[in-house]
Amino acid sequence: MVAKRIIPCLDIDNNRTVKGINFLNLIDAGDPVELAKLYSNQGADELVFLDITATKDKRKTLSNLALKISKNINIPFTVGGGISSIDDVSSMLFSGADKISINTQAYRTPDLINKVSSRYGSQCVVVAIDAKYINGSWYVYLVGGREKTNTKLIDWAVEVQERGAGEILFTSMNNDGTKNGFANEILSNLSEKLTIPIIASGGAGKVQDFVDVFKIGNADAALAASVFHFKEIEIKNLKEELIKNNIKVRL
Repeated sequence: MVAKRIIPCLDIDNNRTVKGINFLNLIDAGDPVELAKLYSNQGADELVFLDITATKDKRKTLSNLALKISKNINIPFTVGGGISSIDDVSSMLFSGADKISINTQAYRTPDLINKVSSRYGSQCVVVAIDAKYINGSWYVYLVGGREKTNTKLIDWAVEVQERGAGEILFTSMNNDGTKNGFANEILSNLSEKLTIPIIASGGAGKVQDFVDVFKIGNADAALAASVFHFKEIEIKNLKEELIKNNIKVRL
């Protein structure tokens, strides 16, 4: 059995870590490099850094930040936000990132997934999908949750896999920041449809939520932000509890 992964997420805005609820009302959560060092030392399996306003503000993800992070941690990390070309991907990887995350640009230019996967391998391609449950269906959203599409979540996830993505980072906009648990029903449905790993995001509030996302949602990894940033859950304690629940993790 492959070990489940715990992944702190650092949403970046103007070189600071921020956190909101339902993608809104952002508050400062600290210095990203210092937090990265902390989580690496605490036993996080990976880290994700997302420049959450890069697409809206039409700026590139800061490669300088990736370089600083790579010099301070010894675990894999993913960088996303504003990545729209092979050159952007090259810049991130050469700056030390292990994977890149594409979201809006992947949707608007799907061939980018194929190109990145072909050149650098699917293992470094994470396609992030933000979706909201509306009137009985999950719809894909773009530009940091600001723009609704008419595309169904599972349809897009299947296409992403077929185009060569190595992983999907699914964020439930309904659950994001609420601390009421992950969207386990749709996660389970995604797991049945896909063969690539699924990173679950949105809703972590307590240890049991992580147990549920692995046992009920069948996620391969769980991503969270505020519960780690504000020290509500310690990663080492979380992993020990997961082991008690017969969930394989790396200590």
